[in-house]
Amino acid sequence: MNTAAQATTEGLAGRRDSHRWKILGIGVLANASFSAAFAGIPVTAIFMRADYRLDNTQLGLVLGSLGLGVAVSELPWGVLTDRWGDRNVLLCGLITTALALAAMALFVVPGIDGIPTMWQLALGLLTVGLLGGSVNGSSGRAVMGWFREGERGLAMSIRQTAVPVGGGVGAVVLPALASAHGFAAVYGLLALFCLLSAAMAWLWLHEPPAVAADMNAPAQTRSALRDIKVWRVAMAIGILCFPQVSVLTFATIFLHDVGHAGLTLISATMAAIQIGAAVMRVWSGRWTDRHGNRRSYLRTCSALSVVLFVGLGVLAALAPASWPQWVLGLIVLMLIAGGICASAWHGVAYTELATLAGAHQVGTALGLGNTCVFLVFFLAAQAVPLLLAWQSWPAVWLAGAVGALIAWPIFLRQAR
Repeated sequence: MNTAAQATTEGLAGRRDSHRWKILGIGVLANASFSAAFAGIPVTAIFMRADYRLDNTQLGLVLGSLGLGVAVSELPWGVLTDRWGDRNVLLCGLITTALALAAMALFVVPGIDGIPTMWQLALGLLTVGLLGGSVNGSSGRAVMGWFREGERGLAMSIRQTAVPVGGGVGAVVLPALASAHGFAAVYGLLALFCLLSAAMAWLWLHEPPAVAADMNAPAQTRSALRDIKVWRVAMAIGILCFPQVSVLTFATIFLHDVGHAGLTLISATMAAIQIGAAVMRVWSGRWTDRHGNRRSYLRTCSALSVVLFVGLGVLAALAPASWPQWVLGLIVLMLIAGGICASAWHGVAYTELATLAGAHQVGTALGLGNTCVFLVFFLAAQAVPLLLAWQSWPAVWLAGAVGALIAWPIFLRQAR
């Protein structure tokens, strides 16, 4: 290679190394913006139930609509990302999601003109989910394209910290905002988050330099959707989300209705779950990159989630009708531990899924994975009220343990 060509190659490599952190930052910000909506809005469940005059079953349907929208749209958005490019899809998704949230702030909030119907609220959240489903696959494809093998687990895990971080911000800010200023302020703030992310993507997101764009995988002619291993990992990811969704969606109701906990403790508990999950996602991404044991880690998280949710279910069953402070404290700790364990593995799982699919079908594979995730999100929101009516809260937490137990053998075994 002559000197000029070598200098050009080194310059492109240096550009890749410096710019990839901006790409990762965009991925984090985009996912955090949408996470603040899909993980933050459920934390306002107490106020949503009161302001919109909903019962628990209606509340489950409304909150589940957000997840259903993402579940329906994730795979089409992922396929479109592989064909159209991550920049175009991410910009389109963030801007239209912001517009949908702004429309909700204007037209789907309780006010002097009356209270929107349950179906209006559900349709609004369904639309937000349909449009926001673009974020995961497009940002994931961008990150996988800019980072090399051996560092993608860390990069994808950092990107996935955006989910609990965004949810943590939502857990702290949105309930207080809903209480003080109503849901117009909630939806308006979330719309601003999405617009800020879109501005950053407009400025910095583009395809990696052609000389470095190879992701160490040949082009594939066979669709990732015809690979049983891809389907197994995607299905296991979705099933293992059941205990996570149960905590994120209904733990606030559990602590409020049964434990009579105050808003400060409830918000702190949910924030601790999200922040703890974010820290664990970064650690697990780096650790599995070093040890090459992503599959073993995923199976371990499944097994540990079984233990923690069985413990939470037993504790809820044995607790007296009026909780003393020590019982409340113990249950809060169990919720935090179970919530973190059920959320700590996402970055590792998505990295494994994208690696199995290959460089040219990352968007499709991540779309399939998130379709399974948000289908479970919707189903869990419908199942929890039924479990409550059947055997109250112990049944909810034991069902979470069953979900983790089912996921454990579906995850692939570590290659020897």
